[in-house]
Amino acid sequence: MNSSTHWWSHLSLPMSIFTSPIAAMLTPTVAGGLIGYCTLPSKKHQLYSSIGRPRGYPPAWVFGPVWTLLYASMGYASYRATIAGLYSPSSSVRHLAHLSQSLYTVQLAANLAWMPLFFGFRKPFAALMDIVLLTGMVLGLTWNYSHIDTVAAWLLVPYAAWLGYATYLNYGTGYLNQWDISDATVEKRKGKEREKADNDG
Repeated sequence: MNSSTHWWSHLSLPMSIFTSPIAAMLTPTVAGGLIGYCTLPSKKHQLYSSIGRPRGYPPAWVFGPVWTLLYASMGYASYRATIAGLYSPSSSVRHLAHLSQSLYTVQLAANLAWMPLFFGFRKPFAALMDIVLLTGMVLGLTWNYSHIDTVAAWLLVPYAAWLGYATYLNYGTGYLNQWDISDATVEKRKGKEREKADNDG
């Protein structure tokens, strides 16, 4: 193992997570749930109802079940790719499996960063940059997995597709709100809407 590979491997989650199907599935699912909890779900729902949203925006309750399934499937994909890669007779496939563990870890970190960026810091443009980068990493990871385990690659397809949809929602929401969804701006916008409703009434 050369020095660059050794440095890159430090970015990876512990091998014990990748070699256990339960740990592989629970790690992203629990981490995603904790991030969601820490960003105060009640405030998220309030934000949904008070900002401009693009066409095709789903109800807020949809995201929880969808992301639970996607986290579990991506975790299981990482397990399959790791096991298939480690036991491959090809040294290049084994090497690709190790690199994929690091890429998986980095994309998971980018995934978990999106919600604090959008709902916590109210920075839709920063969140958009994050999700664009995340989508690129997931496409790269899917390509890697396709050379290690076909099933693992297909398990990431719904994830990649949902990220494409989420990117559209992120961009559309940012554009419709002039890329400003801060508390002050949202409250000011709601006040103008109430004033307009009163005048129309």
